[in-house]
Amino acid sequence: MLAAGVGGQSERLAGRRRKMAVESRVTQEEIKKEPEKPIDREKTCPLLLRVFTTNNGRHHRMDEFSRGNVPSSELQIYTWMDATLKELTSLVKEVYPEARKKGTHFNFAIVFTDLKRPGYRVKEIGSTMSGRKGTDDSMTLQSQKFQIGDYLDIAITPPNRAPPPSGRMRPY
Repeated sequence: MLAAGVGGQSERLAGRRRKMAVESRVTQEEIKKEPEKPIDREKTCPLLLRVFTTNNGRHHRMDEFSRGNVPSSELQIYTWMDATLKELTSLVKEVYPEARKKGTHFNFAIVFTDLKRPGYRVKEIGSTMSGRKGTDDSMTLQSQKFQIGDYLDIAITPPNRAPPPSGRMRPY
């Protein structure tokens, strides 16, 4: 009789566990579907975005960010988490006139601290091109899980050395 009581209790517990798992799964799905909250730029303080650029089409090596050092090609931009790649492209083009040429390719990557081992990791997040619309133009820092304190590395490729445009870009 005792065994039956324990068995019934374990069945109820298993039912509760299943229900809890389903509830948490729904919550996870709701979190994923939750749209980005708009940022009121009038009321929200901007963040300092440390941007490092190259003009050879390649990102900086991770060892260039080691031991407190950073590459020398730093731009400091005050912006918000809802800044788009196209908006950031425009700000870079203001500083580097040679990057204004039609067909110049901008490849964006987030450089962040590696929590598992000393050093940094890089995550490519998207690209834009001067004079062309692309699917990554409206991508935001927030949508790519950028965190305050991360760096942005932009590999700029001049038009005469740019990779062939994929189907993702179209002329203005």
